[in-house]
Amino acid sequence: MTWTILVLVIGILLFLFGGMLLPKGDEKKPSAGKIVAKKCITVIAIILISGSICRLYMPYYLTAVNPVIVQEMVNGMQEQQQAEKNKQIRKFVRSEGDKMMRDAPVLGNRDAKKTIYVWTDFSCPFCRRVHGEIERVLADRDDTRVVIKNFSIHGPLSDAPAKAVIAAKLQDPAKAAELTNMLMTREFYTQEDLQDQSTLADKVEANVMKMAKEAGLDTEKLKEDMNGDVVAREMRDVRDLAQRFEISGTPFLIIGEQAFPGAIPADQIEAALDEAK
Repeated sequence: MTWTILVLVIGILLFLFGGMLLPKGDEKKPSAGKIVAKKCITVIAIILISGSICRLYMPYYLTAVNPVIVQEMVNGMQEQQQAEKNKQIRKFVRSEGDKMMRDAPVLGNRDAKKTIYVWTDFSCPFCRRVHGEIERVLADRDDTRVVIKNFSIHGPLSDAPAKAVIAAKLQDPAKAAELTNMLMTREFYTQEDLQDQSTLADKVEANVMKMAKEAGLDTEKLKEDMNGDVVAREMRDVRDLAQRFEISGTPFLIIGEQAFPGAIPADQIEAALDEAK
């Protein structure tokens, strides 16, 4: 701003007194060179004044007179960034899709042609909401499968459920899907459990084991596998992919060639699936 004002002052001074910079001569019959030089100084002064005024007025215009333009510019930039991110995600998923599914729980038709990848956390209320929307979609079509990438971001509230569903897949993929639905639709901790952080992890795991037993899983084997290499590999893979895709929170969905941060409704999921190849 200071430099803009300084340029404006210089422009005004040149416009008013620029002629004084030229050597004195016969003012009644000035030479052609002097006339041209004087006009050049005037043009330069006008350019400086006009540019400075535009620069000074533009912030006021954008913020006070027509702030919609700023929002449109921001939206346009965000759309470009999202398009580039989608391009990178699409390229990776096409080449590494099988690896992304290897250890992850899968909902729906495991042999389906269309795939939804969802970064989720069982203790996230928005993840639970989008899970309900996904279940609505799966109920209407059998051409879709959902790969659950358990992004454990809430410590003891997230760790045991995330590890349990990954370990459950080693026993039975169908039971792993059932346990996933249980954990997304039921409470596996109480407000009282939250009062003592030192015992919270144990209480959450105990409640998860009750659901696992109800789903028909071998809980002793499940506990063993939860601390095994496969679970550790999948948890690491989820974190690495989140960093690659710049996922900072849950839920985050990849549907076909599009990425959707946040909870989206069933009709939007359906539309993205219909566009997916």
